Amino acid sequence: MTQDSAQPDDHDEDQPGAERPWLSDEERAALRKPLPERAVVTSLAFTGLVAAFMMTLVTPLVPTLPTILGVHASDSMWVVTATLLSAAVATPIAGRLGDLYGKRRMVLVLLGIMMAGSVLAAFSSTIVPLIVARALQGMAMGVIPLGISILRDVLHAKRLGPAVALVSATLGIGGAVGLPISAVISQYLDWHVLFWVAGALGLIGFVLVARFVPVSTLRSEGGFDWIGAIGLAAGLVPILLAVSKGNEWGWTSVGTLSCLIGGVVVLLLWGWFEVRSASPLVDLRIAARRTVLFTNLASITVGFAFFGSTVVLPGILEAPVGTGVGLGQNMLIASLCLMPSGLIMWAMSPVAARLTAAKGARLSLLIGIAIIAVGYAIAIGLMTEVWHTVLTATAVGFGVGFAYAAMPTLIMGAVPPSETAASNGLNSVMRTLGSTIASAVIGAILASQVVTDGAVTTPSADAFRLSFAICAAAAVVGLVCTILLPRHLAKDTRSSLHEG
Repeated sequence: MTQDSAQPDDHDEDQPGAERPWLSDEERAALRKPLPERAVVTSLAFTGLVAAFMMTLVTPLVPTLPTILGVHASDSMWVVTATLLSAAVATPIAGRLGDLYGKRRMVLVLLGIMMAGSVLAAFSSTIVPLIVARALQGMAMGVIPLGISILRDVLHAKRLGPAVALVSATLGIGGAVGLPISAVISQYLDWHVLFWVAGALGLIGFVLVARFVPVSTLRSEGGFDWIGAIGLAAGLVPILLAVSKGNEWGWTSVGTLSCLIGGVVVLLLWGWFEVRSASPLVDLRIAARRTVLFTNLASITVGFAFFGSTVVLPGILEAPVGTGVGLGQNMLIASLCLMPSGLIMWAMSPVAARLTAAKGARLSLLIGIAIIAVGYAIAIGLMTEVWHTVLTATAVGFGVGFAYAAMPTLIMGAVPPSETAASNGLNSVMRTLGSTIASAVIGAILASQVVTDGAVTTPSADAFRLSFAICAAAAVVGLVCTILLPRHLAKDTRSSLHEG
């Protein structure tokens, strides 16, 4: 690995790129220009919002997809599942490619792929091309960890904390704020307009990154581990597929068990191969470090808890009043009730950054997960008014904002600068894994305990309360993982991030 410093004030601007033979003449010339730090942060935050928006883009369409596409409801869900699978696989691969060949370059590649997927979806009217398009859109999730890693490379340490907190929080902000936009378009316009809007947002992000984000000056040595990439995909996809489809296929069915067992076996073989590789896709020795390991485990629980709110709260809001459980709101109102969750994440990101700088990222993560746990505990007894759901969404968003701000700081403080994109990518996969597990667990609970109002069947009040309790329990597990992090993480993390 190269041990080249990533500090922006050590870029050797008089002779930029002289010691970096991988840079082109155009890239070296770009390094001579003054760094527009505000524009860099804004550009990367915008691309993060766009990528997160892709995950909830079709949520309002889910009930009508079978009719729109002329397929069975179970088949239509592949439009959602494909995005999840491609995001989980592409994110760590894109991170490693960014470490090797340039993070800015990979951000532009991912945004280009996302735009291609958006255009394909905009012209689709059948399920197969739409599934392919949604898989291409899902690959954009890799821009968030890449963006965080770019910030480490180019920003001054004094400005790094707030910027990292903001870009990391876009994972939650984009979904929560974008959901009402999707609902409005789906309700009042042709559904294809969703994808034209997505393509336009991707194009804006592409132009911003190309114009304002500097080239990466820090690269890893070695080559790309194609066998490791194929092995990771072959292990992750069947596991995520089994978890996301377990309720539909049956948890003891041959298909589910084959995917689970086969995926685990492949990942074990993949791990055996990776620790012996000279240039691994994921350096498992670094991933096994105490700080990295427990941060990733905590990320699973936060991803679980956050996704739980996006499933349970709309269910309560949209269920008919006649069931004695629901609040009788439409999808647009339900989406607006979740919007404060994203807004509070945005508002809290600088607060979380200041706390991290003063007391350490460990404390920020601890506070964030504790707020999530308390929010869900209160929600068990508050679910009969619209404002109750807004309160719960806001509390969860408050905690997730702190947690998401702290996680990349913990990761980057524990890994070499040349490994930041790959390590942040793996951390993003852990969040996705948590969300996938939440979808399966909470989906099973809500489907197993129902009440009816004429022809309408909805989850019971007990099912919603149990879901809240499980999300609170997941947060408690996250608290335990955070407590197990090394205690000597309270020094100024902004400085430690630049230690090579």
